[in-house]
Amino acid sequence: MLDYLIPYLTRTFAFDPNSPLLFTQFYFWGFFAVVFAIFSLVHRKLLLRNAFLFATSLFFYYKTSGSYVCILIFCVIANFFIGKWIEKAQVKWKKKFLMIIVVIIDLLVLCYYKYSYFFLDALYDFTGIELHVYNFFAAASNKIFNTHSLVDTIILPVGISFFTFQAMSYCIDIYRGKIKPVTNILNFGFYLSFFPQLVAGPIVRADKFVPQLYKPYFLPRRAFGMAVFWILNGLGKKIILSDYLATNFVDRVFDQPLLYTGLENLIALFAYSLQVYADFSGYTDIAIGVALLMGFRLPQNFNSPYKALSPTEFWRRWHISLSSWWRDYLYIPLGGNRGASIGTFFWMGFLSLVAIMLSGSVWVAIALIALFLYISIYAYFKPDSRKFISTNMNAMATQIVGGWWHGASWNFIIWGGLNGFGQVFNKIWVKRSITFRASAALILFAVSAIVYKNYHIAICAITAVWFGVLFTGIFSVMIFRLFSDKTYHWLYVAWNVTLTFVFITFTRLFFRAGSNLDPAEANEVAWNTAKNMVQQMGTAWKWDTLGTIAWEHINIILVFIAGMLIHWIPKKWKSRYRIMFASQPIPLMVLSTAFIIFVIYQFMSADSCPFIYFQF
Repeated sequence: MLDYLIPYLTRTFAFDPNSPLLFTQFYFWGFFAVVFAIFSLVHRKLLLRNAFLFATSLFFYYKTSGSYVCILIFCVIANFFIGKWIEKAQVKWKKKFLMIIVVIIDLLVLCYYKYSYFFLDALYDFTGIELHVYNFFAAASNKIFNTHSLVDTIILPVGISFFTFQAMSYCIDIYRGKIKPVTNILNFGFYLSFFPQLVAGPIVRADKFVPQLYKPYFLPRRAFGMAVFWILNGLGKKIILSDYLATNFVDRVFDQPLLYTGLENLIALFAYSLQVYADFSGYTDIAIGVALLMGFRLPQNFNSPYKALSPTEFWRRWHISLSSWWRDYLYIPLGGNRGASIGTFFWMGFLSLVAIMLSGSVWVAIALIALFLYISIYAYFKPDSRKFISTNMNAMATQIVGGWWHGASWNFIIWGGLNGFGQVFNKIWVKRSITFRASAALILFAVSAIVYKNYHIAICAITAVWFGVLFTGIFSVMIFRLFSDKTYHWLYVAWNVTLTFVFITFTRLFFRAGSNLDPAEANEVAWNTAKNMVQQMGTAWKWDTLGTIAWEHINIILVFIAGMLIHWIPKKWKSRYRIMFASQPIPLMVLSTAFIIFVIYQFMSADSCPFIYFQF
């Protein structure tokens, strides 16, 4: 018996990098069943309950990231004590000094593990000085615990971007007087490490979550049903939509885009846009459901983002906890809608320097200098435009930094820059007359088409199609207005939703390309992937075989269409079927849950896909 039990317990409690605790695995649900059983015994003692969940969260993170759990513990200790010191400080400059210190500590932890390769590569490109990474944590672990970790490689700890940002918001809010510090380190550790949202969000604000630490467990009948619904909803998104699209088509095309036609590359790009949403929002749904079963409420992180009418609205609906974090702790401090600040020019200058170093091109430097000169001259001669320019510079800086947060490679910076450009361009575009927009779209279509015809630049074929469709839509509206006084709001909504979705989808080309690679090789691979996919989408079209190609991938197309139609279901309808599920009698809920789980796991592949946002 012991010969079997000891190896089993060793496997259960030991860290295995190839077997993390994932929401989609039965192993996790066995783990959660044990946790919930113990939770049911201790929940009446609030401190004991919170301490137990803190310990559980540390174990969960250990099973996900191994000895990197020490980094999480360090962040708990540092932010807990400095947060208390900020509150106790009587002089404002001391409060500010301590706040800056703790933010620097959190950023150093994040930057060391996430951006070391980035900064060392930039240093080499800029100065020719070649330095190599050194993993101090691995070296200490080897010396103290006699491990054999590599010291010349830095592996990104899972979820470090999330819990460091959550820790920073806690201390900044104490400095701002928005919250009081948590008095017990076990309670604070639980807040910072709560396992359902630890590794991929949502980023939880202390003012919303900390009060729940002191409330007794209470789960009404309908709340229990809603928790089960969110878990099933998330599993369905992850397994039926995200994993199915990824393993059966998307990953293959992105790995070798030149082997596929333009249509197949286009289908893969749109399928990825649904995949990343289903993956990330699916994780969030499961996290919300698991937390709710234990009586804790996590914030909504997605609000049907592909219903957005503009890029700006999209970011109010997508990854809401991060978008609101950027708004409150970067965009508004930079000046927000009020105007520019020193921080605005610092970030724009710093990001421009990063772009120049990454590109290694003098032409990029010249283009950026020319752009800033043009903006400066324009603002000088048109004072009324200064606030508008400053506001959009703040928005642009926030989006680029947000892109950089996702990964230490140029593809994320470009992705962030494109999203920022989309927001700024849309604000300018909608203020212009419909005649101007039609004329501009027609001119840009003509220029793109001429350049493509003469020089065969693939991206110009794509932009020609984009501006051609844009002109057709605007011109149709102009003609329609000549013969009708009616306004069809649904048509306006459908048109803008489509344009926004297509724009966001094409920015995802840079998000996906190289995003799951080691930072040391991500730049080159990302560039080649993006370039090759654009090349195929712009040129590799076999018009006589489009029907055949589409039929070959009919399952992918049908899953994509089904996923988008479900996503676009009106909010009222979604609320109704959620309530209907949550209000079922328990026996019927058990049967329906068992049936749904059976259906979901019919789509599960042999190799489960990790959640995309684990890498951030």
